[in-house]
Amino acid sequence: MFTIAQLIFILGQQPAACAELIGSMSNASVMGMAHFYQTSKGILLLVQVQGLPTEVQSCGPTFFGLHIHEGATCTGTNADPFADVGSHYNPERCAHPRHTGDLPPLINSNGNALMAVLVSSFSLADIMGRTLVIHSGPDDFSTQPTGASGEKIACGQILPCPMQNP
Repeated sequence: MFTIAQLIFILGQQPAACAELIGSMSNASVMGMAHFYQTSKGILLLVQVQGLPTEVQSCGPTFFGLHIHEGATCTGTNADPFADVGSHYNPERCAHPRHTGDLPPLINSNGNALMAVLVSSFSLADIMGRTLVIHSGPDDFSTQPTGASGEKIACGQILPCPMQNP
């Protein structure tokens, strides 16, 4: 585990990779950033999103599936604006939910979400150039092959972060 001091130190560093998340035409308000930090314990992934669809639900928050997909571009068709992202990143061809690209869901808080997770199932080299996708619904962690997480509402390509000015 990390101590608070270690996390503050890590977060003071330049992330090794980033993905700018941009919503589809029908979800144009969705935008966010994902930062991937290399640590001695794995990849620390921080995701911040705003403009998520908000639905009034009496039984708690809305969840959104989050996955690394195998494709390298956030393009597609009118029917599926992110069709070219392909399937969940799954080089070992494991059954869902054991795909390398399966991540915990985002939890909607008035259209915003913030998540931090430590992942050791992939390296930066494995995911560089691939895509990070937000889905319209929660991943049920059982339905094959994608967890029935709904349409792809936002996408970003995982790339080296631009250098920040001092």
